[in-house]
Amino acid sequence: MTDRRPLLFTLAGIVATLVYFGAAEFIAGAFSATSAPLLILGQTIIPLVPTAMIKAAISIFGTNDKLALVITLVIVGAILGGVIGRVGLHRRTLSFVLLIGLGILPVVLLVSTGGSLLDAVPALGGVVLGCAAYVGLIRLGDGRELRAEDSQDRDRSADIDGQPDSDRRAFFGLVAGLSAVGIAAIAAGQSASILARNAAGAVTKLVLPRPATSAPKIPAGAELDIDGLAPIMTPTDDFYRIDTALIPPSVDASSWSLRIHGMVDEEVTITMAQLLELPLEEHRVSLTCVSNEVGGDLVGNATWLGYPVRDLLKRAQPNDEADMVLSTSDDGFTASTPLEVLTDDRASLLAVGMNGEPLPRDHGFPARLVVPGLYGFVSATKWVTELEVTRFADKEAYWTKRGWSTHGPVLVASRVDVPRAGVHVSPNKDGQIITAGMAWAQHVGIAEVRVRIDNGDWHTAELSEELTTDTWRQWRCHFDDVEPGTHTVTVRAVDKDGNEQIAERRPAIPGSATGLHERDFTVD
Repeated sequence: MTDRRPLLFTLAGIVATLVYFGAAEFIAGAFSATSAPLLILGQTIIPLVPTAMIKAAISIFGTNDKLALVITLVIVGAILGGVIGRVGLHRRTLSFVLLIGLGILPVVLLVSTGGSLLDAVPALGGVVLGCAAYVGLIRLGDGRELRAEDSQDRDRSADIDGQPDSDRRAFFGLVAGLSAVGIAAIAAGQSASILARNAAGAVTKLVLPRPATSAPKIPAGAELDIDGLAPIMTPTDDFYRIDTALIPPSVDASSWSLRIHGMVDEEVTITMAQLLELPLEEHRVSLTCVSNEVGGDLVGNATWLGYPVRDLLKRAQPNDEADMVLSTSDDGFTASTPLEVLTDDRASLLAVGMNGEPLPRDHGFPARLVVPGLYGFVSATKWVTELEVTRFADKEAYWTKRGWSTHGPVLVASRVDVPRAGVHVSPNKDGQIITAGMAWAQHVGIAEVRVRIDNGDWHTAELSEELTTDTWRQWRCHFDDVEPGTHTVTVRAVDKDGNEQIAERRPAIPGSATGLHERDFTVD
């Protein structure tokens, strides 16, 4: 008879791990989202992940990169649980020690970073239930195998009462049931955390004052009204989110403050109440993530309400030797922004509002930085709490330490939205094929967009009316007499300084991805 005990012990370890994660996440969802083991492990792992892997994850999963990390942690944990379970075949005590050690690892990490023992409740609850599942399964599985072996030794491979077959079904049924419960509990815990986060965000919303300076009305010519073309203003719910936080920090606006210090003549601290009393300004600014692939959607345009950073820095009076401002988030993330960019005439804001509402928690509530012309990794710090005036030679930011560039200026870029990739299109009533998309060159502005089909001549596209040089623009271009069959449309933009979009393909690290966006489509 084949010895199935190694398989049974391995399955018991896997199921115990799923039960552990499920119970702990479920308890954390109702208890404290920040004490969830998956969150603790994820937040510990993110700073250690090689930059190339982070870039690959964002490229593959986009804004779902954090969900992908959670799923990966569960899979890796289940594999480790299976290995530990297999150890129990011959060293039962060691397997228990390893399972308990795996379970309390998040507790150790939490306490070592200042967490309280009370926050250990979810993980400890998960350990108890996970170990109970492991004990139950190995007793049932091991007992079934021993009875089956004894039955075979007595030449009775199938007991009269069918006990071995019955136990086998019971074991695998329990494995399936506990696994399903564990996975469902993980999903429920994650959902509960999201609901709690959203509820907290709703409760802590600010009442924003009317802007002292409002953004101009959006002209009708800013929208080209083409199906499939991204809107000129990105709805808040659709605005991309890329940051290093598995769960956005929950910051109390009433106790929030911003400290400006470092190489300054006078240290400044401003509270939310003081900030809201200042003459706030409203500006439309596009933001772009440096991880955005050519033609990607990690870019958006919003109306931001805030106070000019240059006026805050003016209060602190930076020293002449300083050339950088290191901004720090409530969760410890840092970004290095050139001092000159924060003190020139551009609309660099300490923002508290987005699209007419207080900042959502996902986008930096209660305050964040918005800096036109720079990629977010060197400027758009969410949940910002500190501005340290310093020098690039003296300090490094989160991504700079990982090989990214220090200044991060936005490069001129464009993409094709219409037609969608791989679709079949028909000429309009005038016999034309319509192409359309977006182009951006923040703080410089788009001067021209050129479009071609296949390797034909470049055509100058029609541009929508510009909101400001800090926002993207829509474009469209018509082509006559396009033959039926498969074709490729390519776009290239030129900014107002005469810089053409770089045609050479290169990855985002260390500064940004470059290349011309192409779309294949078929004309019927």
